[in-house]
Amino acid sequence: MSNATAPKTVLIAPDKFKGSLTAGEVADALATGLRSVGAVRCELLPLADGGDGSVDAAVTSGFARHGCTVSGPTGQPAQASIAFDGATAVVEVANTCGLGLLPDGRLLPLDASSRGFGEAVLFALSLRPARIVLALGGSASTDGGMGMLTALGFRFLDASGRSLDGNGRNLGLVHSVLGTLLSGLAETELIVASDVHNPLCGPDGAPAVFGPQKGASLADVAALDAGLMHFVSVLASVGFEDAASVAEHPGAGSAGGIGFACMLLGASQVSGADYFLDLLDFDTRKDSCDLVVTGEGSIDEQTLAGKLPAAVARRSGTRPIIAVAGRSLLRQERWSEMSLSHVYTLAGYTDLDSSKDPVLSADLLRRIGREIGEGLGRLGGL
Repeated sequence: MSNATAPKTVLIAPDKFKGSLTAGEVADALATGLRSVGAVRCELLPLADGGDGSVDAAVTSGFARHGCTVSGPTGQPAQASIAFDGATAVVEVANTCGLGLLPDGRLLPLDASSRGFGEAVLFALSLRPARIVLALGGSASTDGGMGMLTALGFRFLDASGRSLDGNGRNLGLVHSVLGTLLSGLAETELIVASDVHNPLCGPDGAPAVFGPQKGASLADVAALDAGLMHFVSVLASVGFEDAASVAEHPGAGSAGGIGFACMLLGASQVSGADYFLDLLDFDTRKDSCDLVVTGEGSIDEQTLAGKLPAAVARRSGTRPIIAVAGRSLLRQERWSEMSLSHVYTLAGYTDLDSSKDPVLSADLLRRIGREIGEGLGRLGGL
């Protein structure tokens, strides 16, 4: 810890505020407010947990950004990017086939495809990485990774021998599978970075839990669940003998079942939050700070279950920790479960909905940053 007269060092390590600001924009706004009070040194560490922003987080840590054109979730060309440091490539679902790429924001639960993600993986393979980190948050599709596998060289045929596009609508039509695993993929370590623990099918599976968020009706959920079960049985019959057991594995339901396809290809699974904290050298960065500020769009029960702010809090040791969020559904008496000194919310400063208003969100974060800075003189009592 620094002495009482030295500038205080604040590590600002937030996740994105979904729908409003990127993690980098959140960190910048908080830092502007903190610096406005004088003797405050800010270290900015925008974070990701395997969802959207994972490539940006890797670039922040020193990876190079490589652009590529892929098929968006409805087949339209999309400009995506991956991160690469010479050994590890980071590829994310969100910027290749995510919800944010749907034309006009129109949800297409049966027709959205994960093909673009597979195309980005192919592009990453062209750089000859030792490993590829597969960041699975933010998908628009529930296709069990069928689209991704199509991009990676597999062909799915219906009963008449017609090739099928990889999407949720076609899962139940798959009759046979052609193709083999690309040699380059077989020689590359695959790592799934995700904190989703749902299986592929059933009441806790991808369609039931995440399908409605992607626009699926009750009938769509039932059709997708049945389609995925059929898809698993066909894959098991054509040589993927462990398909059924992989489908039941925690995390198989991540990203509409892309997690299932990745595990089927031999990917190992790690906590997205902890992986990116390690990647960005969080433990070293926090050792030189007096205060850690973290946050995300909503602090709630899911946060306590292991989302990024909880991982940050757990790894911050005895340092004071403040959380900033768009809203908080946790009562103050539960802050101690994350060792939080205080929780600031944008909702506490305005009656307006800031969740879709980047300008308002940034203004409020600057105000909160200033208030945090003004309290640094009372650091022990935060």
